[in-house]
Amino acid sequence: MGTITRSFANNITSGGTFDATDLTGTIPASNIADASVTNITAVPALTAVSTVASDPPSPDAGQVWYNTTDKALRAYVAGAGAWATGGNVNTGRAVLGGAGTQTAALVFSGYNGSTASNTESYNGTSWTELNDVNTARYITGDGTQTSALGFGGYTTVQVANTESWNGTSWTEVADLNTARFYNAGTGADNTNALSFGGAVPVKSETESWNGTSWTEVNDLNTARRSMGRAGISNTSALTFGGNTPPGTLIRPQTEQWNGTSWTELNDMNSARYDLAGDGTVTSALGFGGFIAPARQILTEEWNGTSWTEVSDLATARSQLAGAGTGTTSGLAISGESPTIYSTATEEWTAANVTTDLGVS
Repeated sequence: MGTITRSFANNITSGGTFDATDLTGTIPASNIADASVTNITAVPALTAVSTVASDPPSPDAGQVWYNTTDKALRAYVAGAGAWATGGNVNTGRAVLGGAGTQTAALVFSGYNGSTASNTESYNGTSWTELNDVNTARYITGDGTQTSALGFGGYTTVQVANTESWNGTSWTEVADLNTARFYNAGTGADNTNALSFGGAVPVKSETESWNGTSWTEVNDLNTARRSMGRAGISNTSALTFGGNTPPGTLIRPQTEQWNGTSWTELNDMNSARYDLAGDGTVTSALGFGGFIAPARQILTEEWNGTSWTEVSDLATARSQLAGAGTGTTSGLAISGESPTIYSTATEEWTAANVTTDLGVS
């Protein structure tokens, strides 16, 4: 850790974390990623970053150092992301449910001229057919590859059906309080979910799932349908875009759910609906969608405060599914392209890169 002006014992707070406000000295490169310093809450008294003769071979995200050979201050930070081709789904469709991560994803049900009941899993390379949902329909979903929930939708009428996935099969469980389709949803697994918005008529209702039943909670600020979503639980969610018929008013709004209420945040750059999303409330992607008269390739990245236009999809499509962890790793799956129900899967990856902060 370098020279320390006080003993470690005197700097341990009652919460069990370091108060490093009066530590001085230089942290050597070998200690940057050391678990012993991960709980330091503030280090304003340190006057230098790690000083090394050559760049660390395997830096951690956020690590900063000064290279004395190159006379450069450097950091290891997230680089620009891009979409690449993944394995095609077996059954192309739109308005399908999506769950999981880039290397362990699940899609289910949907519509491709008629309602589809298919369930497929992704291992990062290819899709495999699994057991069908009980009620084929337009659907919203969330969760993981082995623990997912599908809820709401449309058969020949809008429905409130909820189905739970255990990694092998689907089971009918308690219905939503309000039947709807074109709603959005987030959640951790089949015991934890949030459903919001939808149609018809256009809705603002939000419902929270506890593994047994749905409970009405506070409404969206702006009623809409066909929006993107991100989030990892029924207490932390993000929704963006969408539209409000009649008249199909396209919405750019972003709202964040904190477990109690929705808060308006900064708008998307390109208002659209029938888009997909993935990630968390501080690191999300919104991609695809529809802006009359065309389906879209647009992708935007959310950093917890604002949206930034980033690399486009290769295949323009709407009503697609999303899965993944946000701005570093995601999937765009199937959906409706201009002439067909697309089978395309695209994989989003943003690798960390070393960047110069300044050269002396």
